[in-house]
Amino acid sequence: MATLFAALSIALLSLTVSEVAEVLAERLEEPYGSFVLTFTAVIVEIILLFLILLEAGNNEHAMETVKGGIISAVIVDMNVLLGLAVFIGGLAFKEQEHNEDTSSTYTTILLVASSALLVPSILHYTIGDNDALAKASILIAAVLFVFYIAIFIFQTKTHTHFFKATARSRMFRFKKRKEEEEDEHEEEEEDLFERMTNTFNFISIFVLIAVIGYIAEIFANEGMTLVSEYHFPVGLAGLLIAIISVSPEIITAIKAAKNDQIQRVINIAMGASTVSIMLTVPILLAMSYATDHPLTLDFNTLQIGALILTIILAWKTTDDGETNYFEGTSHLIFFTCYAIVLAFM
Repeated sequence: MATLFAALSIALLSLTVSEVAEVLAERLEEPYGSFVLTFTAVIVEIILLFLILLEAGNNEHAMETVKGGIISAVIVDMNVLLGLAVFIGGLAFKEQEHNEDTSSTYTTILLVASSALLVPSILHYTIGDNDALAKASILIAAVLFVFYIAIFIFQTKTHTHFFKATARSRMFRFKKRKEEEEDEHEEEEEDLFERMTNTFNFISIFVLIAVIGYIAEIFANEGMTLVSEYHFPVGLAGLLIAIISVSPEIITAIKAAKNDQIQRVINIAMGASTVSIMLTVPILLAMSYATDHPLTLDFNTLQIGALILTIILAWKTTDDGETNYFEGTSHLIFFTCYAIVLAFM
């Protein structure tokens, strides 16, 4: 019961964080708006995984749960979040347009990052040297962090137009918004966070994340006990952690898709996946060594294979700059198959 209520509390508080982040995202516009949304979700993910990592000394399944959570975060972002949003948006608008440069750039980045994660695993399964595995994990984490800095500059300085909506989709939303404004006779009342300043909203996010961190400690401790005592599948535990941390983003993405803001959906799903690999991995690795719970990046073949196949699927479903409900269905079916495999492992 403690695990269940902690999970629900984290999800609900994360939803509030997401609502505040959404207000900030509207004010900051793209690509900065999506940065706020993705970073808030990834911070929750890092807190959850780190606290589970601290249980490694008392629980043999903790380390594998953390590794599963890292990969599952990307699987959930790219299949559940993107799949549901594209499916629902496709039912509402038949076809939705986004900037194909966005998906092309992100899928290239994610394919390179996933290939980098293969390096420690190859060393582990070929030469079996733990020292080499540890050193390779640190080097790959450093490479991913440097790569992310280059991506950040690319995204915010030199090629911001790659991550903004196309003219046609902007015009479609403008016409739709004008029609809605003509039909509405009463102005909607703004909520608390919409009335507040950006400074107040940023402080609110940090306070909420601090409370989430406190509850996450209960979730990590009781959750790992649950996994051990009831022989709960470790891979499925990592998947559930990813769903809890990503759930607010999923709701935000669905709202965006229903408003024909598929560009925001692409930015959130692929941006969060990028941050999950390139920031979560280096930060968790650094924190693991600082707390004497060294983390290595020797992911199993299922995890790496599912990750690479997910990126290929996302590339195929978004490369033409248009999405429909069938493409969303494809992502959801892929995720279902992955979850089934994890449940029986």
